[in-house]
Amino acid sequence: MNVTHVLIGKPLQTKDLPHQAVSKLVGLAVFASDALSSTAYATEEILIILSIFAAGAGSAMWATNGAQLAYSIPIAIAIALLLVIVTISYRQTIYAYPKGGGAYIVARDNLGEVPAQIAGAALLTDYILTVAVSISSGVAQITSLFQGLLPYKVPIAVGVIILMTIVNLRGVKESGRVFAVPTYFFLGTMFLTLGIGIFRALSGTLLPIDPNSVEAIQQFELAPEAGFGMMFLILRAFSSGCTALTGIEAISNGITAFKEPKSHNAAITLIWMSSLLIAMFLGITFLANQIQAIPSHTETVISQLGRAIFGEGSLLQGIVLAATALILLMAANTSYADFPRLAALHAGDGFLPRQLTYRGGRLVFSWGIVFLALAASLLVIIANASTTALIPLYAIGVFLSFTMSQTGMVVRLRKISKLKPGEKIKGLETDLEYDPHWRLHMAISAFGALCTFVVMVIFAVTKFTHGAWFIVLLIPTLVFIFFRIHHHYKGVAHALSLSGRRPDVDARDVQTLILVDDVHAETARLVNFAKSLRHPWKAVHIAVNPEKAASVERKWGERIGEGELVIIESPFRQLAEPISEYIQELQAEKPGSFVHVIMGHLAMESFWEQTLHQNSSYIFTLALSRLENVVVTTVPYHIHIDDEQEHVSEEPEKMQAH
Repeated sequence: MNVTHVLIGKPLQTKDLPHQAVSKLVGLAVFASDALSSTAYATEEILIILSIFAAGAGSAMWATNGAQLAYSIPIAIAIALLLVIVTISYRQTIYAYPKGGGAYIVARDNLGEVPAQIAGAALLTDYILTVAVSISSGVAQITSLFQGLLPYKVPIAVGVIILMTIVNLRGVKESGRVFAVPTYFFLGTMFLTLGIGIFRALSGTLLPIDPNSVEAIQQFELAPEAGFGMMFLILRAFSSGCTALTGIEAISNGITAFKEPKSHNAAITLIWMSSLLIAMFLGITFLANQIQAIPSHTETVISQLGRAIFGEGSLLQGIVLAATALILLMAANTSYADFPRLAALHAGDGFLPRQLTYRGGRLVFSWGIVFLALAASLLVIIANASTTALIPLYAIGVFLSFTMSQTGMVVRLRKISKLKPGEKIKGLETDLEYDPHWRLHMAISAFGALCTFVVMVIFAVTKFTHGAWFIVLLIPTLVFIFFRIHHHYKGVAHALSLSGRRPDVDARDVQTLILVDDVHAETARLVNFAKSLRHPWKAVHIAVNPEKAASVERKWGERIGEGELVIIESPFRQLAEPISEYIQELQAEKPGSFVHVIMGHLAMESFWEQTLHQNSSYIFTLALSRLENVVVTTVPYHIHIDDEQEHVSEEPEKMQAH
């Protein structure tokens, strides 16, 4: 049984790629889980910042300062309005760029290569943080209900990342079906909770929670900002709550995953997602205000809502927490869907390693998925799976990419404004044609770009000392690395190009060397192969062990009896360095000649048997590939050991004869 096939599934043919497209219902689960799940912690992050005003001398409880709690509602309304603006802007992007790519493609098409790489770096960083934040928050929901698991939250989070990686390696369509269940379970559970909670609030039966039942975050934990005044902290609370917008761009990045008509289906899914997000975010914030929820390290706001509405320890409270934990854990699927696609676009343009463009057996970008899992796991370990510790790193990249995307759309619409009715010109990514409503569309994109830019600045300033400085430095660093990779690929392409020059096809002298470790059946096979090439040849043995070198020399004369055997001394027991030096000496004697190195490689039937051998051919290949005019041929010698051979072990003479 193939373990890989069991975990990931049997390979799919390239022609099956169109059949991996998803419907709107599955697409909502694949691309919207990140945005929808952010409602589980966006309100809580607002309350954590506002709690600075809630503690008197470091001991008073949040419930005594309901006036500060009330600020959460206008803040949530402002965030909801921003969400509407961004949604409308991205809907325009979906129709303008039906091949997907989001901010990266829009910026590259309209703003140039540097802004495109900035947008790409911001999004790639954000996708990694999305996995770390959503899974850490999901584990926090679990530990709220089972607080005995609190010391194990990091191993649990890493384990979930591994599980998510395996499921996503099975393919977009299959992972979408798996994650559709928790997504719709969460939506149903949350709207049931909000419906009952709002009914009880309006009927006057929803009571505040007991402040003594929660270990509140005290003033001293957040007090350093107090000197900046109330407005600064309200802005910081607003920026923290803007994490509710993360994931909005995911659908515009993954348009190609939808069934035809792709742009229409993606746009409809975007509207569904934003409507659900706004309703849940405002509902949770309203009810948190009604029950006077208390920001806490040990119990989430969702958990407090569950016990206030359904009763402490009730089955429905457990269901609410289970649904929330599931959607938060599954929210990482948005990044697993989009990060590999965006990384493949960068790699295809030569700004990331080319390996990221390769599709695995299940037609997904496997290298991108694995890299995402490794980076997110490292972040979770460093941050100790703390959502609050990761949030300051989170949203700068999101809003930077929002700003780049909408600014790019403004530039695109300015180009369209210069066209005449019916006129159509070819652009870098898509065709440009006259749009009679270009003024309205440009105004929407310009307003969206302005709003997201302001939010990005607020976030960077208010969160700078809490970790945002790292992202402010990281994004330019990544852009620098991208261009270094691009410079390398351009250099290689130039070196390989035949444009404007004739290829060098002149015949050259060839000196053939056979690397000999010992004299046996494989050695005779290599000699026969060298003789068939009709070039002068000689055998070379690296004398790591002087006694073995003498034995090899003796057996060469007895069993091969032809050709020259050169013994190269290696007093420091090195393999690659002595042969490299010898080859350079040969090339110095015959400038411009090729040296053809032939070596054997014992090929075993299983990986575990292969590890029992030295496998020095890999060492030689790596070292010799750095020398010019050197050609290396590895001749595998396949070993098949049956049961009868395995039992002929105690008699060395018989083994040697065999």
